[in-house]
Parts: sequence; C-alpha cells; structure tokens
Amino acid sequence: MSHRVGKSAYKSLEERLNRFPQGAPPSETLYKILSLLFSEKEAAYVALLPIKPFTVKTASHIWKISEAEAHKILDELAGRAILLDMNHQGIQKYVLPPPMAGFFEFSMMRTRHDLDQELLGQLYYQYLNVEEDFVKQLFLGTQTKLGRIFVQEGVLTRDNEVHILDFERSSHIIKEADDIAISTCYCRHKMHHAGKACDAPMDICMTFNSTASSLVKHHYARRVDAPECLELLHQAYENNLVQCGENVREGVTFICNCCGCCCEAMIAAKKFGMLHPVQTTAYIPEVIHKSCSKCGRCVKVCPIGAIGIENAEKSEGQDEKRIKINEEVCLGCGVCVRACSSKSMLLRRREEKIITPVNSVHRLVMMAIEKGTLQELIFDNHAFGSHRAMAAVLSAILKLPPVKKAMASSQMKSIYLEKLISKVNV
Repeated sequence: MSHRVGKSAYKSLEERLNRFPQGAPPSETLYKILSLLFSEKEAAYVALLPIKPFTVKTASHIWKISEAEAHKILDELAGRAILLDMNHQGIQKYVLPPPMAGFFEFSMMRTRHDLDQELLGQLYYQYLNVEEDFVKQLFLGTQTKLGRIFVQEGVLTRDNEVHILDFERSSHIIKEADDIAISTCYCRHKMHHAGKACDAPMDICMTFNSTASSLVKHHYARRVDAPECLELLHQAYENNLVQCGENVREGVTFICNCCGCCCEAMIAAKKFGMLHPVQTTAYIPEVIHKSCSKCGRCVKVCPIGAIGIENAEKSEGQDEKRIKINEEVCLGCGVCVRACSSKSMLLRRREEKIITPVNSVHRLVMMAIEKGTLQELIFDNHAFGSHRAMAAVLSAILKLPPVKKAMASSQMKSIYLEKLISKVNV
C-alpha cells in the first residue's frame, strides 16, 4: 500500500498516538511505518480508541458496530501485537500501547512472514536513527524518564548490598513477576535489517506480568520461569549488556539487555548524555588509581563512551596516563567494574537522590504534567466506564511534590483538583 493511500486515516492515528506522553512526531517515514502495520480501516478504528484499557463493549460503542464485529477486530490487532489484551478480574480488556516501549518493538520481537520486516526495520532505522525527532522526544521530552538503568549486581560491595533497594535489582523484578517472557531483541533485529547488527545475544528481551502474558498468548514471546530468566540475566552480564527497564518501582513491564551500538537508549545516551536520556542507577564507578594498570578495558566496554584515558600530572612533574570517568553522563551500570581485571574500580552511591515513580500511572502522570498533556489522561473522550481510572490518576497527582501539583492544577484549571490539593497541603 502506498503511504499516501488513506493519509487522513493515518493522520488521525498519528494524532491519537500523540495523546500519549510518549508520542510519535509526524513524518513521511512514520506514515510509511503505520501503513505497513495497519490497514487504512484499522488505522481509522484505532485512532478512536481510548488511552486507558477498554472492553469489547466500549470499542463496539465507539466504532458503532456490533460487539461480535468489534471482538473480531480487536483480536486480530492483539494477534499482531498492536494491541495488548489482558484479563482483569475476569473481564477481557485491551489497550493500545505507545509506539515505544510498545507496538514498534513488538512488531520485531519475532520473525514474521505476514509483513515485510526487512523494509520495516529499514524504516525504523530511518525514523529513529536518522531523523531523530522521535528519539529526542522519547528520551528528552520530559524530565521524568521512560527507562532506568539497573546495576550489575555481581559487582556490588558489601556496603552496596546493605543499602541497595529491592526495586534497584533486576533479579528482584524477575523473582517477583507473575509472568516472564523472552523475545528477540527489537533493536538488534532492526539493525540486522539495516545491515548494522552486532553479535550480542538476540533472544534476551525480557517482559513481565500482563505484557508478557499477552505476548506469549500470541506467540511473540516464550514463557520462561524465574531461574531461566536469571540465567539469561547472567548471560547478559557476561556479554557486557546494560539492563534498561521501565522507570517504576512497582509492576515493571520490561527489562532490555542493551548493547552500545544497536539499542536506542544507549545510542541516545552517547549522543545526548549530558541531558540524561535515561535515568541512571544510584551508583557511580570510582577508580582506585594506585592499583589501576591503565589497561583500558573499562574504556572499551563502556557502552556510552563515558570513560577515557587522560594525562595527569605527577608530583615530580612528569605526566602519566590515568582513567577518567565522565560522571555527568555515566549510567552507573557497573559494566566497567565487572571488566576491570585488576579490581581497581568499585561502585559508590551517588550523592544526589534518584527519584523513581511508584508505578506506571505515577510515571505517566509526571510525564504528562511535564509535557502539558495531563488533560488527555484525565478527560479521555471515551475512557470512563467507571471512576477507577480517574481515581488512579488523581491519587498519583496527590503524591507529587508541591511544584508538580501546582503545574497539574494549572493545566487542568480544575476547582475540584485545587480543593483536593489544598486539603493535602494543609
């Protein structure tokens, strides 16, 4: 299908996607991608869907078709991993995830023959790696970040082990998950079709809970137990991959095992490191210069180029080389510490406190406030079959710092919200 066919339907879909805090800046490449993933009719239907999870009955009402017809369309979209389907307290619900982390990635998380993945991979490369507007918005559009880095647990000292929190551990996320699934790495699969793939493991992308369950159901992932997933985490450590997961404390839905050459988060950290495109860990590496052999291993393995070798002046006036860490861009992943053969690197806690949103609702509210789109979450045109979604959003707002609450109230211009906030602040 030509990307110009049904442009109005794809334009409506693009506008729908941009109601998320993580949107998709319009471009000709985006329309080509959408025309590969959606038929014109599907694009028109999906453009009308609410942001929040919805039922077949809701979709039937919005689309003005029978529930049987709506169910067929929804199941077709879920079967292609465009929608996620889930069972919530015995009720079947669907949700349209954002492009990332969402249906862009899902489309490349297995080998498929129902669409041209080579062309799709090349389009993704053009849209994300060449045009860059999408990546800049995704990683730099808000102060609150979509993703956060997990520390490599094997390099933690005894003191670190005492102070590390459970949600800072990949292993804890894995052990606590109700469902775990493993898929093909979207980033390296995309780069394969762009002719730029590396040799890092491919089948190592981790999803959890309802996201994992939906992907397994439709054969976009395979279900694994916690021990197997922990073994894959160890394999990721051995390949110097960085764990980048959802930036929440509870209900993490994904952990990617990222290389520095293919993965969007690491590429963004290389290009825009000073702007902190992903949330760092609570740690920073420190070099023990007296025992450092200056072998340069840490420089080679750093996925974002945050470590270098510089000349340092010795007391007797001679110059010597020494390892220098750029703490302004360092992710605190610990890959360098693991690679140090002379054990001359260790991790210490950062002085600044790292704030992690409680859950996905909290994160989305924070991001929506920062982008000025909070009203889209609260007054979603089709979303309210009950007041639970409103209650979740308002609960997240009331937990925010005073400045964020004021921003939320200003955006909403809501007397009701102002009264709620004023009561909490008394």
